[in-house]
Amino acid sequence: MRVIVISGGTDGMGRATLEARIRRGDEVVAIGSNPAKGRAVRALSGRVHFLRADLRSVAQTRRVIDTIRGRWPRVDALALFANRQSPRRVVTDEGLEQTFALYYLSRYLLSHGLRDQLDAAERPVIVNVAGVGTTRGSIHWDDLQLTRKYGMVDAQLQAGRANDLLGVDFAQRSGSRARYVLYHPGFTRSGDLSTMPPVVRGVIRAASVVARPVEKSIRPVVEWIDDPPADALTASDRGRPVPLSATTLDPAAARRLGTVTDALLTRLHAG
Repeated sequence: MRVIVISGGTDGMGRATLEARIRRGDEVVAIGSNPAKGRAVRALSGRVHFLRADLRSVAQTRRVIDTIRGRWPRVDALALFANRQSPRRVVTDEGLEQTFALYYLSRYLLSHGLRDQLDAAERPVIVNVAGVGTTRGSIHWDDLQLTRKYGMVDAQLQAGRANDLLGVDFAQRSGSRARYVLYHPGFTRSGDLSTMPPVVRGVIRAASVVARPVEKSIRPVVEWIDDPPADALTASDRGRPVPLSATTLDPAAARRLGTVTDALLTRLHAG
């Protein structure tokens, strides 16, 4: 029985992946913030465990990592889905812009924090579902928290580019046996729109008629868990390989972001 950890495992593609892995007989640990949705996924099978955590919080993300370490000595796969769009800039109690904290920083913490559990598995894999292959957006090196100018799309694109570099950084310097997969599923009929203004929700719902079905978008994720790639790093944009020479996967930028992230986490821990 494989042990699969899924961040954002109570909604959308995360929940669909959870259900697919249950059908394969796996034990699944779903991380989410909504207790009602947690009860709903837990009711699907006795092999589903729900860990409640607000992954915008570094402290809560570290707590859930400690819980997993204490209960599961082995993790076969880590699937990273948690994300939430915010039309306005929201600052967490730790002083972080919430998109950066949730979409990027929680994934950084989970990837590195569960390394020992992943390395205990026979063929471990991490699948980071973001926007690899997209060239829009950039890292605001002098203002990662977007204090001077915030836009919802800009925040999402920056976090997406940061996740690209996270995959490169993990493959380069973590020393882990886990294969790292960066995956862009494309526009999918999935996700929580409750944070969106009514007009935006209407536009997205109207456009969803041309969106990919969730079942189609998660198929590669399910297959990578069954059969992880041989290479340390794989990048796939809607089924098309992304060359690791792409400018968005620059090793020097990955090292720089890893160093900046470690320093940020050290400051938060000291505070």
